[in-house]
Amino acid sequence: MDFINSILKVIIDRISQTAFPFIYPIYFFFKFISFIIRSISAEDVAGKVVLITGASSGIGEHLAYEYAKRGAYLALVARRDHRLRDVADVAEILGSPYALVIHADVSNLDDCQRCVDTTVGHFGQLDHLVNNAGITSINLFEEYVDPRNIASVMDTDFWGTVYCTYYAIPYLKQTRGKIIGIASSAAWLPTPRLSFYSASKAAVISFYETLRVEIGSEIGITVVTPGLIESEMTKGKFMFEDGKMYIDQELRDAVMSVMPIEPVGGAVEAMLRAGCRGDEYVTEPPWLRMSFYWKMFLPEVVEWLNYLFIMTGSSPTDTFGKWLLELTGLKPLIYPPSVRSPELGIQIGVYPNI
Repeated sequence: MDFINSILKVIIDRISQTAFPFIYPIYFFFKFISFIIRSISAEDVAGKVVLITGASSGIGEHLAYEYAKRGAYLALVARRDHRLRDVADVAEILGSPYALVIHADVSNLDDCQRCVDTTVGHFGQLDHLVNNAGITSINLFEEYVDPRNIASVMDTDFWGTVYCTYYAIPYLKQTRGKIIGIASSAAWLPTPRLSFYSASKAAVISFYETLRVEIGSEIGITVVTPGLIESEMTKGKFMFEDGKMYIDQELRDAVMSVMPIEPVGGAVEAMLRAGCRGDEYVTEPPWLRMSFYWKMFLPEVVEWLNYLFIMTGSSPTDTFGKWLLELTGLKPLIYPPSVRSPELGIQIGVYPNI
């Protein structure tokens, strides 16, 4: 067996090195042609039924508004009923014929089944499933007194996605619908303090890539890998070592440093366009996709930069990255006004998860 693997290593290496320079130009040509065709024949979602989890804020909220502008029926899912009702009211003003509010916790299997059944029971069909619900933890691994406190990150970010997808698939097959899964570029970037969050998003990507092979001929699957987008997370809302949610903008600045935060409006427009085109992947902002190749070809450099920016300093909120942010004065230029409100920075307390 070792002999066979040794032979295969030599053969595969040589074939790959020889073939890639010829295959890549052809591959990208056909990919470009496919993009043009898909752009021309992009799906019109007017009158379609869309279920969005984590719809009470951030990306989920603004995706609801984008779908509403295009005339889609909406089923909005989150824990915060009062916020969902506000989002539903705005969505109907923007053009949605009807926005259904479903109070649910996607980390609960029964709630996920109820969300899908309620949507189909009310509208009679399901065309798009947008799995967006997620929470973010922001501690070093060794800081957790009890690692069970952080299990809810995986329960919401990964299992919530799996549960909703499981119950939605039979109905999406009937309409030849689409799934838009919100993952994160953190899945491939080894950012300190985000180990559980990164792991959950990497699991989401692997899940959907495998699922695309299994059912991609019947259901379109678009994996979204956003960077820093204007949201509650970039406002500084994180889960801490006690398993509760707090707002801490000082720690936010220390971790996010000089990475630009993209306004949510433009980001969700690009995400929805990609979903309607049937793109397999979309990264917002687009330049961030190059970080994947940096991680692939220069992993040690990427790890060292993450260590330098986040792990060097006299305290968790006094890092090289935060020092650089303050020194350059870039914050007003790269952080939208909504995420740098001084009132947010002092709201250190317990908040609902989603």
